[in-house]
Amino acid sequence: MKAVPHFAIPLSALLVAACCTPLVANATNGYFADGYGTKNKGLAGGGVALPQDAMIAATNPAGMVFVGERMDLGVAVFSPAPRSYSATAGLVPPNSTNCGLAGCPFTFGAGSAQAIDSDNDYFLVPHFAYNWMIGTDASAGITVYGNGGMNTEYKGGNAQHDDGSAFPGPGLTTTTAGTFGAGTTGVNLEQLFIAATYARKFNPTASWGVSAILAYQRFEAKGLANFAGYSTDGANLSNNGTDTSTGFGLKFGVQAEAASGLNLAASYQTKMNMSKFDKYKGLFAEQGDFDIPATWTVGLAWTVQPKNVVTFDVQEIMYSDVAAIANPISYLAGSSNSCASKTNPARCLGGSEGAGFGWGDMTIYKLGYQWEASTDWTLRAGYSHGTQPIPTTEVVFNILAPAIIEDHVTFGFTNMISATSELNFRFMYALENSLSGANTLNPSQQVTLKMKQYEAELSWGLKF
Repeated sequence: MKAVPHFAIPLSALLVAACCTPLVANATNGYFADGYGTKNKGLAGGGVALPQDAMIAATNPAGMVFVGERMDLGVAVFSPAPRSYSATAGLVPPNSTNCGLAGCPFTFGAGSAQAIDSDNDYFLVPHFAYNWMIGTDASAGITVYGNGGMNTEYKGGNAQHDDGSAFPGPGLTTTTAGTFGAGTTGVNLEQLFIAATYARKFNPTASWGVSAILAYQRFEAKGLANFAGYSTDGANLSNNGTDTSTGFGLKFGVQAEAASGLNLAASYQTKMNMSKFDKYKGLFAEQGDFDIPATWTVGLAWTVQPKNVVTFDVQEIMYSDVAAIANPISYLAGSSNSCASKTNPARCLGGSEGAGFGWGDMTIYKLGYQWEASTDWTLRAGYSHGTQPIPTTEVVFNILAPAIIEDHVTFGFTNMISATSELNFRFMYALENSLSGANTLNPSQQVTLKMKQYEAELSWGLKF
């Protein structure tokens, strides 16, 4: 068995990456990252069948045994700017005479269509990975990465709303500051993953792998206090500072050469059952439960010429399996069997069937092209398209999480500094997208969400 002489170096780097760097907000495919590792991300997040560095474990653990003994360390600067909402004038004024089974009218922006932008435009996104070879047919590795997130902070805006005394609708009878009339409004979700991976070859061109994943989340919500009448626990709904959550999951992967120059691969990550956010058990369904949905990816890497590779991946993120993400806002204010109608209190925020963001499953198609231009330079480009996870009926709560991006364009490169050291870069532009729909709490008003994104990532790879 081969000795492992570099053990102390990567463990030190791991401690720095996992404990000393800030977590990130990075909403691209829903709230998942568009890819992992600079090379993979240069192909629009594709490459499940094209292992090139130790970050492949975050996409397909089976690829680790093909990348050799190496370390990868990098950071991205991510900008989801602008992300904003705007609203038309509400035709139904908010007053107690309009209150009915669905609650009382609630109007954004006091009839102004001016866009309200979120603060916090730049985030750092670090990653780290190390792979040890165990002989020639097996490997073990550690990978540390952020899996998306979402962040909004709206300091402007105002709202008109009326609780009608006997009804659990939002708030007061006057125009008040903040998106929901309770001051600065927004959420911050941060996620960190540490994956321990083992991979082994079936034969020289096929392998399997498995990762055990520790997940850590932090969450904070502000400006939602006026939804206390819609909550099972108004004291644990908003402005309670940062709360944390932990959980575990597994990722499985396989890879094989189906024909000369054609590799096929598939991976599956289990749903991660996370501990509950106790400080926000009046916000998220099932008393603060916010699990991480399962995902699967299949794809190919086709070497069309000796120095040219085309990748194509299909990924599915199963948001509909997590109640806090998938349950619709109509559970709050529907005309029957809802929280506001007082016929089903379990559908109130925090309840066993509590309302959420209304997201559906998301399917992403990723096409990439890689060209080895010389012995020192490799160039990459990619495009991805994802189905929209947010229906037009769910714009109100998704002001907090406007993850409406569908299309990404990327390019990147690798420059070999030496035989054992390389510099990698990728740039991503997520095309601006908007989503409009009726305000569930005052259907006479139209609300529009808007977002575009940029990201530049630089990483260093060292082979041993």
